Amino acid sequence: MVSRMFRIETEVDRERSQFLRSRLREANTAASPVLRSLRGTPDEREVPLQVWASTERGEVAGGLVGHTWATWLHVTYLWVDERHRGAGLGSRLLSRAERLAVSSRGCRASRLETWDFQAPDFYRKQGYEVVCVIPGYPPGITEYTLTKRLG
Repeated sequence: MVSRMFRIETEVDRERSQFLRSRLREANTAASPVLRSLRGTPDEREVPLQVWASTERGEVAGGLVGHTWATWLHVTYLWVDERHRGAGLGSRLLSRAERLAVSSRGCRASRLETWDFQAPDFYRKQGYEVVCVIPGYPPGITEYTLTKRLG
């Protein structure tokens, strides 16, 4: 049996992080025919997608920040100013992002994460289904992952 010694470090290192990412990408590509088929296509890259709503005075009333990748829309943030909630603005922002993802990027599905005190019921009303529930993430809060087939 070969005994090996390793030095274990905990520093944040951008260069090594990129190295690790590239090695993991190589291993994933080698192991997955699906990921291999994505390489060199437009679907390979994450492309930012953002939708904004502004008041007549130019103030941000709400917005959605996400990206598309491999025929999926990933909604990272959706926020509506408290003064404009309940008027359908969140639904309009989400709907616009979904339409853009389908029409200009060929997306067929959407995913997002939300906490129990945020908007799981809102997303269910928009046609999203809960696919994962993580209680205690963070402690005292439940995180939901939801997905929706787009059309």
